[in-house]
Amino acid sequence: MSAITIYLALGTNLGERAENLRRALGALPPAFTVEATSPIYETEPMYVTAQPKFLNMVCRATTSLLPLEALQALKLLEAELGREPAIRFGPRLIDIDLLFYGDIVFESPDLILPHPRLHERAFVLVPLADIAPDFIHPVLKQTIASLRDQLGDAKDSVWPIHWVNGLNGFSR
Repeated sequence: MSAITIYLALGTNLGERAENLRRALGALPPAFTVEATSPIYETEPMYVTAQPKFLNMVCRATTSLLPLEALQALKLLEAELGREPAIRFGPRLIDIDLLFYGDIVFESPDLILPHPRLHERAFVLVPLADIAPDFIHPVLKQTIASLRDQLGDAKDSVWPIHWVNGLNGFSR
């Protein structure tokens, strides 16, 4: 199979958050070839709000893996990076979500593509619009920039991080 373009969301709110993102990006190859990364944003937690703030980002990559193989590889990578089973939407060392697999619409018990909640998540749409503003959601038939703009005040919970000394420190 030839390589297909995918988009991944990465998030972390435990431990050395910036280092967690750096390690996750570095661990994606060879199964995933990273082509572009968004800026990193600090974000308020959703769903379960009594937890630390997240660092979130998005990357565009290519892979030759099939969708379920890609999901399996990402879940294995999360475990190798130290993610442990916990409450849904709770604190996590690393989270890597498969947002888009080309323009494929796919549903199985383990995976829904495009990601079924990405259109309601500022922490995904804001960084995704940085690297793919004109990408058209294959189900909603709107650009990522348009979906981001529809979030209204929800965008206010996503703050860009200004890096100092690479990934060793940051300020807002």
